[in-house]
Amino acid sequence: MGLKGSGLPKWFLSLSSGYNAVQLMAIMEHVYYASFGYQVTNFFAVSSRYGTPEEFKRLVDTAHGMGISVLLDVVHSHASKNVLDGINEFDGTNTCFFHDAGKGVHSLWDSRLFDYSKWEVLRFLLSDLRWFIEEYKVDGYRFDGVTSMLYHSHGIGHGFSGDYNEYFGLNTDTDSLVYMMLANHMLHSLYPDVMITIAEDVSGMPALCRPVSEGGQGFDYRLGMAIPDKWIEYLKDTRDEDWKMGDLVHTLTNRRYGERTIAYAESHDQALVGDKSLAFWLMDKEMYTHMSCLTEMTGIIDRGLALHKLIRLLTHALGGEGWLNFIGNEFGHPEWLDFPRVGNQESFHYCRRQFNLSDDELLRYKFLNNFDAAMNKADETYHWLSADPAWVSTKHEGDKVIVFERAGLVFVFNFHTFKSFSDYKVGVEVSGKYKIVLDSDREEFGGHKRVSPDSEFFTFNEGYNGRRNHMCVYIPCRVALVFAKVG
Repeated sequence: MGLKGSGLPKWFLSLSSGYNAVQLMAIMEHVYYASFGYQVTNFFAVSSRYGTPEEFKRLVDTAHGMGISVLLDVVHSHASKNVLDGINEFDGTNTCFFHDAGKGVHSLWDSRLFDYSKWEVLRFLLSDLRWFIEEYKVDGYRFDGVTSMLYHSHGIGHGFSGDYNEYFGLNTDTDSLVYMMLANHMLHSLYPDVMITIAEDVSGMPALCRPVSEGGQGFDYRLGMAIPDKWIEYLKDTRDEDWKMGDLVHTLTNRRYGERTIAYAESHDQALVGDKSLAFWLMDKEMYTHMSCLTEMTGIIDRGLALHKLIRLLTHALGGEGWLNFIGNEFGHPEWLDFPRVGNQESFHYCRRQFNLSDDELLRYKFLNNFDAAMNKADETYHWLSADPAWVSTKHEGDKVIVFERAGLVFVFNFHTFKSFSDYKVGVEVSGKYKIVLDSDREEFGGHKRVSPDSEFFTFNEGYNGRRNHMCVYIPCRVALVFAKVG
């Protein structure tokens, strides 16, 4: 992943819509292209298929010049089992870097597992982390496969319930856990001004994102991995009329207090081959025929645009302390990113993002792109991601309405398929006058302009749903409104 010539790649320019960091996958050399970089063969080399080391340095420098941090996916949970071009059997034995026999092989990934009790392994992996920071000036890492590292079972077939006995027992791999504490201690001690570390953990290990000085593992964030799974579950298996507001709120708020979470609405399983993107689940084949502004707005496209905005805003505002978007999904890219592999005759045809779609003024992709930029700009202004968790006052199953407050803002979501509500009673903690600062139904977002942007809303000194005051608002179906206090 490097910069060649004088131009910037198109995906770089998309970062200008309010994003402050980019996470790059598959940078370390890997022999199998379709592994998405998760079968590393050379931990200290940038992948030659993307460019030269100097071009990668230029990419990082360019990002920094735009005020964008650069994070790398780092795979210290396992390694390619290749012998000739990898580190397996590096000294001629089976145990140079890895455990021996079955303990040294991941049964699902067909890869080798590190022995973190060895000094040589610790030095190797810690040096790898320092190398990319000091040589390429990256700003942090997203650690892949943390759940696999934490447990001797690698989390295989284990549905974690949150009971502490699941975390603090003989199944916990203390050697691996200590390595992660050591890695985070080193990174945050040596590079305190820039370092960001993110754990890909689905188990909910307590204190994973608390400082090592408190006995935690030292990560800054964990990925909210249950969130995209919930959205896909709903889109695949549940009618819109049967969506459960309480279930959605529980999934989006079910995180350990004081441990920051990165929320995201769709994962690389949807962005890459293997599943459909949110947009494609919502609009399917009509994306090929009715995304032109010159064609009729069909019911499928209208629903898809509306829910795409609601899903992303609800996840952004309620799901965590950070927001992750796989590039292209901000404008509803219609297809996954597919690497050359046997299953597609080694084709590069889908190994790209069509950024021209959001640039074309005659296509409706621009509406989703505009909303994504407005959503990020609103957070830049009001800082809800860095605020305390939200207070949810309404999750009404009949009305399909969710209301919560965060960072002094009032968020109102109406997921009902056809009911719009006038004078809908909304609990508000702080009294005063409120105005709309974000409206998913605006024309530039592909909406129907059903709410006046100049409307003012005054609170009544009468408590409602656990809040000290309330106000009455008009909330159309499949619309989200965000209110801010003014004056």
